Amino acid sequence: MKTIVSSKGQIVLPAEIRKQDRIEAGQEFEIERLDRGDYRLRRRSAAPNDGLVDWLLSCPHKGFFVPIESESTDVL
Repeated sequence: MKTIVSSKGQIVLPAEIRKQDRIEAGQEFEIERLDRGDYRLRRRSAAPNDGLVDWLLSCPHKGFFVPIESESTDVL
């Protein structure tokens, strides 16, 4: 498949690939230079619990899950 680099250095993934792999706007990728002219593009996976707190706070039974103040565990 062919694509073009824009004047801003952006590369557009063809719609067919985005649809097949369920790629959505805002998803992050890593690019690695393998050799002159050869590159690897890899989708970064989200953290396993990414969005979990927001999901719990949106629980239909309002007030069941509430955020609490706590100290950082970095100092333990």
